[in-house]
Amino acid sequence: MFAIIGFELKKSLQDRGLLFWTLILPIIFTVIFISIFTSGLSGSDRQQVIVSIVSGYTIMFVFFIMISMADSFIKDQNIGMVTRIESTPLPSLFYLLGKWISYMYIVIIQILILTTFGKVIYDIPLTQPLYLIILFIFLTVMVTGLGLALSLLVKSINMGIALTQVVALGGAVLSGLWIPIDIMPAFFQKISNFLPQYWAHQAFQDAMSGTLQVADLFKTLFVLIGFSLLGFIVALFAYPNFLRRSKG
Repeated sequence: MFAIIGFELKKSLQDRGLLFWTLILPIIFTVIFISIFTSGLSGSDRQQVIVSIVSGYTIMFVFFIMISMADSFIKDQNIGMVTRIESTPLPSLFYLLGKWISYMYIVIIQILILTTFGKVIYDIPLTQPLYLIILFIFLTVMVTGLGLALSLLVKSINMGIALTQVVALGGAVLSGLWIPIDIMPAFFQKISNFLPQYWAHQAFQDAMSGTLQVADLFKTLFVLIGFSLLGFIVALFAYPNFLRRSKG
C-alpha cells in the first residue's frame, strides 16, 4: 500500500495538468472575481466578500482532483496494472486505500496553499485555526472519497472530466459558492442543504470569521464524513466491474 502511495505522489508531482487545475486556475479565478465583486466596497463588506470567494473557490476547485484520480485509475486499467495487482497477495482494499490516501495528500496541500494565498494577499482572517484544520481534513477525505467512487464507475477519461465538471461546477452554483445563497431562489436554497459544498462553505466562512459554533462544526463534519463513507462504499461495490473491464 505504501509503495502505491509513493508511486502516485511521484507521478502526480510530474503532472503539469494537475498543477494547473489545483493551483494556477483557482488563483486566477480568485483574483479576477475578488477584483470584480469588491469594486467600490470597503471595510467589513469587502472582507466578507473576500472570505466568501476565497473559501468558495477553494472548495470548488478541490473537486477537480477527481479528474486526476479518474485518469490514474483508467491508466492502471488499460495497462493491466489492476490485473497484475489482483494476482498478488495485496488485497484489493489496500490498492484502493493506497490510491485514495495519495490524493488526500495532494488535496490537503492544495487547500493549505490556497488558504495561505488568501491570507498573504488579502489578509483573510483565520480566527478559529483549529476548526479550520479539522474542516480541511474532513473536506479532503470527502472529496477524494467521492473521487474514488467516480474513478471506478467511469469508463473513459472524457466521462470522468464531464462528471467532475457537473459535480464541481453544478455543486458550486447550487451551494452558493459563486453567489450568496441568501439571494438565490428558495428552491435552490433547499437543494443546497443536501450538498456537501454548502455545508463546507458555510463552516469555512464562519471559522475564518470566528463565529463557528461547536454544534455547527459537528453537524458539518457529520455531513462530510457521510459523503466520504458513501463514496468509499460505492467504490467497493464498483470495484468488481472495474476489475472485469481491466486489460490483461
